[in-house]
Amino acid sequence: MAELRNRVVVITGASSGFGKGVAEKFTRSGAHVVLAARRKNVLEKLAKSCARRGVGVLAVETDVSHRPDVERLEEEALRAFGRIDVWINNAGVATYGRFDEIPIAEHEQVIRTNLLGCLYGSHIALKQFRLQGHGTLINVGSFAGVQAAPYFASYCASKFGVRGLDMSLRQELEANHERNVHVCTVMPTSMDTPFFQHAANHTGKPVAPIPPVYDPQEVIDAIYEVALNPKDEVIVGSRGKVGRAVRRVAPRLMEHQMATRSHKAYMEREGTAPETSGNLFDEVDFGNDVRGGWRKGSTAGSVIKTAAVLGIPALIAFALRGNIWRGQQSQGRTRAA
Repeated sequence: MAELRNRVVVITGASSGFGKGVAEKFTRSGAHVVLAARRKNVLEKLAKSCARRGVGVLAVETDVSHRPDVERLEEEALRAFGRIDVWINNAGVATYGRFDEIPIAEHEQVIRTNLLGCLYGSHIALKQFRLQGHGTLINVGSFAGVQAAPYFASYCASKFGVRGLDMSLRQELEANHERNVHVCTVMPTSMDTPFFQHAANHTGKPVAPIPPVYDPQEVIDAIYEVALNPKDEVIVGSRGKVGRAVRRVAPRLMEHQMATRSHKAYMEREGTAPETSGNLFDEVDFGNDVRGGWRKGSTAGSVIKTAAVLGIPALIAFALRGNIWRGQQSQGRTRAA
């Protein structure tokens, strides 16, 4: 695995979850990494582990919601390595609960971290890439930026914003014929990371990912792949791929499905949980691994199997029937011509 050898990669949100896994995979491939997160002690421990692979590693304590921190991150990366080949905006937070019962300060912090943090990093990276004449920006979005769900509205808003930002940047690059600068959006579905342990919670119930829950290695591999072979958008997890297909043919039914499943998962779950602001404003001393321990058995399977788990086989049948009908119509027109 030497395809990224000697490339310089900046990774935000590197102390756990996707970010930690990406740091480990990229350094195994010989890349030099700049690790950014708020948790200095956790970050330094990861940096020491990565450095044992004989690559350059720099740990920079960074709060991406604070623009001067992101500017300092770039300065230290350039001072250490002289260039940046790949910049990955991965840091993300969430708050769960009824929209108007969540403190507005928490919604603001979600937007600052997920959207403004991504915008700050994208602005800095794109400027550097244009100076160099090359570079790949990878923003970690979410399927929630394709199809929203209730009870984490500010998170959905932030991820729709990230997707819109990336679309705009790609069009700008195309209009200016900048073919060596790339903007990629990786959009995970429910993944087994510490994200849910870290989240703010005002539901009164334990927060957990909605099944099917996928191995975060799928996202880590997707990020690695787009760093090698840039692609505009990648949805990770068959649940998201099925959901996007269904939304195209039956958007209102998809909205209903998301509303009912999310309400049951977030507001009717067994057990109780105290209110918490999670890691929105302060660091937490738990959840330092790539995985969060949410998976029970394998979620691997076909798209149709995933559709059945989601309770939407009829919608898939409708979508497939529509595609077949359109194909028959197209063939008929071709023969007539």
